Amino acid sequence: MKLTFVNVGYGEAILLEIPEASRRDGIFTALIDGGSADRQEYEDRSSGRIPVWDYLQKEHIGHLDLMVCTHIHEDHVSGMRKAAQILPPGELWQTLPVSFYENMRDLDPAAAQNLSQDKFLRALNDYRELCVQTVEHGGFIRKVDCGQTMFLGGDGYLEALAPSEREQSELEEAMAELFAESETGRFLQKLSELDRRMNNYSLILRIVYQDRCVLLPGDTNARGYAGIPQEKLQADLFKIGHHGQKDGISGELLKIISPEAVVCCASSDRRYDSAHPDVVRMLEDMGIRPYFSDCPPTANGEIPPHRALRFIVGREHPMTGEYIS
Repeated sequence: MKLTFVNVGYGEAILLEIPEASRRDGIFTALIDGGSADRQEYEDRSSGRIPVWDYLQKEHIGHLDLMVCTHIHEDHVSGMRKAAQILPPGELWQTLPVSFYENMRDLDPAAAQNLSQDKFLRALNDYRELCVQTVEHGGFIRKVDCGQTMFLGGDGYLEALAPSEREQSELEEAMAELFAESETGRFLQKLSELDRRMNNYSLILRIVYQDRCVLLPGDTNARGYAGIPQEKLQADLFKIGHHGQKDGISGELLKIISPEAVVCCASSDRRYDSAHPDVVRMLEDMGIRPYFSDCPPTANGEIPPHRALRFIVGREHPMTGEYIS
């Protein structure tokens, strides 16, 4: 299994490729989030940054069996919407009712009072467009429930560990209230409240392949794992939540996960305190090697410029990442 973390700057875009004879070209391909679609994110490419839609074309990815929208934030969903324009997915996993997007109106980012509101408004529009594009090209939208699995060929499978049924209901209710609100002030207040809560509505994904386990929690912070059985959290490779910000992990949780390696999707400018020094130090103190999708400065010295970070996951392979220039 090939797992690639594309260097999309501050954001996440993860490409999964698994041999599967029944799929086109003999490969099952999935894109888990797609980074930002903001041009400014890619103006400085000295660290190797590349939009995910460009990366897919350069790597000659010919199809996407699955796209996964872990949650609706601009640095996760907006690049995926642009990728779907060139490679519409066969299936889209997300956490709202299948037809919810049909009741979402187009939102005007000009109404935003700050940058966070602007980005969230764009993310909501891009989520709706992603759903529309998927259906128009014959794809299938699936509301993914906690515990749901997809078999990936051989002995591999993808499992959703969160959000819980209660959290999904909370998200649906908050989204419905937001789009029902017509008064601008109250709408913007509800927008900001939902924006702050969105991270812990992320899909938490567990990938099992040839006795190896990968844990991908979207932007879930350390408080967002409650209710998940500890044995389900144990992983050989862990993509740390919330870009390695200080709230993304705790020492107690890290001991439960007990990974060999950790990936942190922080930007080279360490925006919003991503790749927080305390988090990096915690990993090093526990003897866990950190890898980075971009090139933030770390205590270990410089990370080479790279377009992507790639792991080959399997029974015979060490959990060692390779930076791809």
